[in-house]
Amino acid sequence: MMRFIEREYFLYYICQLCRPDTHVFLAAIGCAQLEKLPGFVEKRKENFQFLYHDLKDLQELFILPKATPKSDPSWFGFLLTLRDGVKFKRNDIVTYLEEKNIQTRNLFAGNLTRHPCFSPLKEGKDYRIAGELKNTDKIMRDSFWLGLYPGMTEGMIKHMTDQIKSFTGFGGR
Repeated sequence: MMRFIEREYFLYYICQLCRPDTHVFLAAIGCAQLEKLPGFVEKRKENFQFLYHDLKDLQELFILPKATPKSDPSWFGFLLTLRDGVKFKRNDIVTYLEEKNIQTRNLFAGNLTRHPCFSPLKEGKDYRIAGELKNTDKIMRDSFWLGLYPGMTEGMIKHMTDQIKSFTGFGGR
């Protein structure tokens, strides 16, 4: 059992049969966060639905994420992938969004054989490629994430979708 006594602006830790190591405090923080998990999950789902609903008219420009059948995901982010033939590049829209204070992230994976860590490795010796990797190349080139942080308000999400629509020329539709 641990008690906290505040005296002369110092926090003294008094323990009975335990030493208050950092991991004890981190575990306590983790347990407190676990109590919030159901609310986080629900808010992420709501944020996803808001984004999806507000961007569904742009499906001719973007591949929008969808849950697989019989799944109930807690969405960490909203992955947008540019469709073939659009008149802009991922870096164009990402730069525009970042300038409008909307954080984005590139999809880390994609075709891992194109990542710098693979440069010293030899195909056929250190790794093998089964088939074409055109889909992995596509998502590496054309996909980016928008966050679904549970602390986002509808106004923040609306700002994101308004800026995407403005960039693509769909703002007036």
